[in-house]
Amino acid sequence: MPESPSLRPCPESPNCVSSQSENPEQYVDPLSYTGTASEAKAKLRAILATQPRTQIVSDQDAYLHIEITSFLFHFTDDVEFLWDEEQKLIHVRSASRIGYWDLGVNRKHVETIRTHFLKQS
Repeated sequence: MPESPSLRPCPESPNCVSSQSENPEQYVDPLSYTGTASEAKAKLRAILATQPRTQIVSDQDAYLHIEITSFLFHFTDDVEFLWDEEQKLIHVRSASRIGYWDLGVNRKHVETIRTHFLKQS
């Protein structure tokens, strides 16, 4: 795992949220976990497998990247997860590929995943 994990910064547009953002309007809490990073990743993968129009595109040791495609217009959002084993946190970034405003969809992606993650704790 990298010494100081980070995700790509959010652009200035309001269509991105990140647990590593310094902008309070784009900030979202990371997911916290107990147990091992491997167990947390398995739990997250199981949750993502139940989510509609969600596809894993990259799965590395401490990193997971998924795509979520909207139902109506088929827009694709990228959601990334980065494990910080020392802090027992999963940093998250969710961003629209196109457009300026997302009507809060990316924040909703993260909070939906968080809700399912907490239910399985």
